[in-house]
Amino acid sequence: MPRTVMTALLVLLVLVGPLQAAAPGKDVQAGVALVLALDGSASITTGDLEFQLQGHAAAFRDPAVAEALASARARVTLAAYSGPNSLKVLIPWTALAKPEDAGRFAERIDALPRGFQGDSTAIGSAILEAAKLFDRGGKAPRQVIDLVSNGFSNGGIDPAEARDRVTKRGIIVNGLAILDEFPWLEEYFEESVIGGPGSFVKSAMDKDSFVAALRQKLILEMVALPDHMPPQGAAIP
Repeated sequence: MPRTVMTALLVLLVLVGPLQAAAPGKDVQAGVALVLALDGSASITTGDLEFQLQGHAAAFRDPAVAEALASARARVTLAAYSGPNSLKVLIPWTALAKPEDAGRFAERIDALPRGFQGDSTAIGSAILEAAKLFDRGGKAPRQVIDLVSNGFSNGGIDPAEARDRVTKRGIIVNGLAILDEFPWLEEYFEESVIGGPGSFVKSAMDKDSFVAALRQKLILEMVALPDHMPPQGAAIP
């Protein structure tokens, strides 16, 4: 998505004020299912994975993010990946029907055990494995994979091929590139990782910019709903 369009959406969100959450006590179907896939590969040090976890917890505590998630009736799961077939679910699918649910999700991130051992960076494999999670509790009209990495794929299936497979099913792949090692990583994500209607990539260099980028990204993923979505097909081959 062009930067000007993303900026306009953020301005619109500020102008219209807080979004309204679903009415309490009603069992509503999820409007958006979101897989948050963190980079746990060998290129990410223990401190860098902690940096990602703390950043996500901080973003979920942001009032604007909490309101956006509740308004979209979001269902969210958090996972980490490294080499091929390594995606590990850290927090299972969780409904965020009220703004306070996002704060509780942040508490669960804080309480996660640390020590995830990674090897290569298999972004393509992470995309395919993340897509399969939607069939295990992530049913929703809008399905989004939100993938973080500070490196390019060096193992498993080509990310562009994996991206093309899942977008044919109607799944959107967005990215958050950490530019601490490769300043061109945002362009790599645009060419080889992200895909689907309204897909986009944000970038960050340090802790402050990571939280800000993730906050904007989560809000956009809830409010930037395309008018027409391709049909969601069968399971990913």
